[in-house]
Amino acid sequence: MDKVLKLASQSAVVIFSSSSCCMCHTIKSLFYDFGVSPAIYELDQIPRGRDMETVLPRLLGRNRSVPAVFIGGQLVGSTDEVMSLHLSGKLKELLRRAGAIWV
Repeated sequence: MDKVLKLASQSAVVIFSSSSCCMCHTIKSLFYDFGVSPAIYELDQIPRGRDMETVLPRLLGRNRSVPAVFIGGQLVGSTDEVMSLHLSGKLKELLRRAGAIWV
């Protein structure tokens, strides 16, 4: 868990992902559309990624581990939470406060 939290605090936006996950692709595209350059960890392609993937469900409080999004070092959640923030207009402000975007 320490490795995940350490990585999550090193960039304004961090996404733990899997290269074959369609929802991960959707979330990454959303952030790119905002002009954000997130740190992305493709857990199926990095050493010890499987170990991190087993920790994420406990942090997220659900069975699925990816995508897991951190903004400003804080866990935002998975697809549902990110899309809720986006649809309510709160995601942009959260990104701005984290320094991920400027406007």
